[in-house]
Amino acid sequence: MKIKQIAEQLDKLSVESREGYDFENQIIPGEEEVLQIILVGREEIPVYLTQTDTQILCISYLWGENEIKPESKGELIEMMLDMNIPMPLSSFARIGDQYAVFGALSTNSSIEDIAHEIVTLSDNSLEAIDVMSEFLK
Repeated sequence: MKIKQIAEQLDKLSVESREGYDFENQIIPGEEEVLQIILVGREEIPVYLTQTDTQILCISYLWGENEIKPESKGELIEMMLDMNIPMPLSSFARIGDQYAVFGALSTNSSIEDIAHEIVTLSDNSLEAIDVMSEFLK
């Protein structure tokens, strides 16, 4: 399934309200197309979806390096490592100077599985920000 097809099918899911969320999608053109997905009511943390030959990758950016209290960085990273296993369908990562949560799916995943990953990633992002806010400025 290509990015444009995923966007169209997520729009269809929104109309059918299967996941209980409405998705607002925008394709960001570039060398590799990226689909920006906003769950209505959670505009502050969009999910970015991209696809390779082997996987569909969903990413939400949490905070930048400059938003971390310098004296708390070690504790923050340790907590992120500890939370990687129990956090469903998601893992922490650092992309440049940005910290993120991501999840990967097979390119053969159903649109329902993709929608579930997007909602779960959004939930996990909000929870991570809440739990780790003490380490942020």
